[in-house]
Formats: sequence, C-alpha cells, structure tokens
Amino acid sequence: MSKTSNTVIAFAAGLAAGAALGILFAPEDGKSTRNKLSYKLSSYRERLLEMLKKLQNGEKDSLFSSAKEEGQKVISDVTSQAEDMLSAIDALMLQINEGK
Repeated sequence: MSKTSNTVIAFAAGLAAGAALGILFAPEDGKSTRNKLSYKLSSYRERLLEMLKKLQNGEKDSLFSSAKEEGQKVISDVTSQAEDMLSAIDALMLQINEGK
C-alpha cells in the first residue's frame, strides 16, 4: 500500500475508535445513542468520500492537512471525555470517602 492509502486508513481507524469510545461511555439511552451515531457516521462517510475525491484529483497536501486536523479533533474529543470521566470518578471517590 502507498503512504497515502495508509494515512487514509489510519484516519478512518481513528474516526472509528473515537466513535466506539463515544458509544462505550455514552450516558444516554440506546435510541439517542443510535441516532447520534447514525448522524456522526453519515457525516464521517461524507468527509471520507470528499477526502477520497481529493486524493483521486491529486490534492494530497489539502488531504493531509484535513486528515491531521480531523485527527486532532478526535484526540481532543477523546481527551475531553477522559477528563470528564476522571472528574466523575474523583467526585464519586470523594462521596465514598465522606460516607465512611
């Protein structure tokens, strides 16, 4: 595989990982989660199709900057969710310790 193909595959894997983490830690009911997931997957599909068109048209520089930007968004979202979870864990631990 070419370096470009590997980059697109890595980007898609990152999107999938972000979506999977979002589902696993979603505090909402199943129907709401499925609706959000469906919307996000549709949005990701459109972005991937757009990226593939750019790749086919030889717009590699634009594609790489878009992939990097999207990757940073995924990392930022996951980091934010992890920080929220840590805050919730700290609050629960405090409640448990106060209850002793």
